[in-house]
Amino acid sequence: MEKKALKKYDKKQSNGLKEQNEYIPLVRKFEPDDNLVVQQIFYEGLMEMVPDTAFRGLRHHPESLWLYAAMTVISLVITKCWWVIGVLPASVMCLRYFYSRRVIHGYLRRAMNTDMGNIEKFYMKPPGSCFWVAVLEGKVVGTVAAVGQQEESGGAVVLQRMSVDQRYRKCGVGVALGRKVLEFAAHYGYSSVILGTTAYAPAAHRLYQRLGFCCVGVTNGYATPGGRQSLLEQIFYRRNNEEKFVKTE
Repeated sequence: MEKKALKKYDKKQSNGLKEQNEYIPLVRKFEPDDNLVVQQIFYEGLMEMVPDTAFRGLRHHPESLWLYAAMTVISLVITKCWWVIGVLPASVMCLRYFYSRRVIHGYLRRAMNTDMGNIEKFYMKPPGSCFWVAVLEGKVVGTVAAVGQQEESGGAVVLQRMSVDQRYRKCGVGVALGRKVLEFAAHYGYSSVILGTTAYAPAAHRLYQRLGFCCVGVTNGYATPGGRQSLLEQIFYRRNNEEKFVKTE
């Protein structure tokens, strides 16, 4: 039976008026019994990307806004029906959600057919790789993986599959997982830790910056694995911009 190893500490809020008790998460290596809950956390984390991509991501693609506005104006001129102004934008948003969800589901299927479907094989057995879970209040609430790349100058570790249960965010789980990867890299003598994340995730960016990572570049139009690249998908699902972060040891 897993031993509960949680420590309480008191942390004063910035206004100094009150204190609150928080838990320090225990980060340990993945065990086969964790498989179902790890996959659930991974699935829920991916599904959060659907509204981010479909709606919030629009501000990163002004050309899409111009395209949808032009479609509305042209339809209004052709049909001369004012209700088009309300119906067409709503239909566009529904289609964006549909195609975003379809692409994310395709990415999920791809992941489950590879590393996330067999964590033991892909992360625990190969040398230079590992997969950890964060435990809080006796529950697995977060995940992260590290994959070593010796071909890089001095060697590098890729941080991936970072995901935290939405109910346990802002509890230090992400920081604890990130530090575990940094400790792993330092222990095995890797020169740097790298990761890629969508430009639509400001909370994740703040976490990585807190851990000492620096953004070193942006890949425009990153192709999400699982996309079909049909014409309608290209219109209603715009590729994410991926930001690359690096921390040098």
